[in-house]
Amino acid sequence: MFKDLFQKKRKYATLPPDRSAGSGEAETQQRPKREIPEGLMNKCSKCGTIQYSKELEKNLKVCPSCGHHMRLNAMERIAMTLDEGSFVEHDNDVVSIDPLEFPGYAGKLEEQKLKSGLNEAVVTGEGAINGQPVAVAVMSFDFFSGSMGSAVGEKITRIIEHAGEYGLPLIIFSTSGGARMQESILSLMQMAKTSAALGQFAEKGGLYLSVITDPTMGGVSASFAMLGDIIIAEPKAAFGFAGRIVIEQTIRQKLPDDFQTAEFNMQHGQLDLVVHRKEMKAMLGKLIGMHSKKEGL
Repeated sequence: MFKDLFQKKRKYATLPPDRSAGSGEAETQQRPKREIPEGLMNKCSKCGTIQYSKELEKNLKVCPSCGHHMRLNAMERIAMTLDEGSFVEHDNDVVSIDPLEFPGYAGKLEEQKLKSGLNEAVVTGEGAINGQPVAVAVMSFDFFSGSMGSAVGEKITRIIEHAGEYGLPLIIFSTSGGARMQESILSLMQMAKTSAALGQFAEKGGLYLSVITDPTMGGVSASFAMLGDIIIAEPKAAFGFAGRIVIEQTIRQKLPDDFQTAEFNMQHGQLDLVVHRKEMKAMLGKLIGMHSKKEGL
């Protein structure tokens, strides 16, 4: 009896389910690989959390784990900011050319159009927020890193002038790596051009809300992005002129870890508000409504 209790346990071999029990030979075939559809899952670039893309879109592309605001293209931004069906695009036919015959530039422009589905790095037009008409310009980082060339400057200038002519509040969502080097001085001229148009818009009493998204750098940050009556940014959005490494090499000092973030800039007086993406439409609608009531007094 006791001998039976302490006898060694029998060893069992576990066969993979894809082996044939009666063949006598091990199957050499491997299990067929399951193909996961492209775009089904998305990984947060900040915390590494993997989540379903559809769930992420429902959350306005904000990571539910760490709150990281992922980049949006222009049409995504328009869809979540303006009232459904209210957007009417302007100047879609204004596109970049190759005025300086910069090597490879013409080909890259065509590549960017195919890659992004846009004709240029900014989309402009009219729409409504909570029933209130607005003029908007929305930059898209996925077209040439949101760089500002002649066409971008022209489209933004036209929508500023349109807003002034029809008395519409103006909202510009900025995201950019700076001026487009392939257009040289012509791209730098857009800084003065857009700034002058905003000056005339201000003289007419127009309301300009500038929204900074990640990242907004270079000539865009040094021109129309910083000229808003109210300047708003999304959380943690990178915002500045020169890059961190360039500044550190110039001043020969280590910069704070949060340097050039939206929160750092607000703390130092360069921003008015830092607003979560889920609250952005409501905040813009509130500010426009306040301005309209003021004008109606």
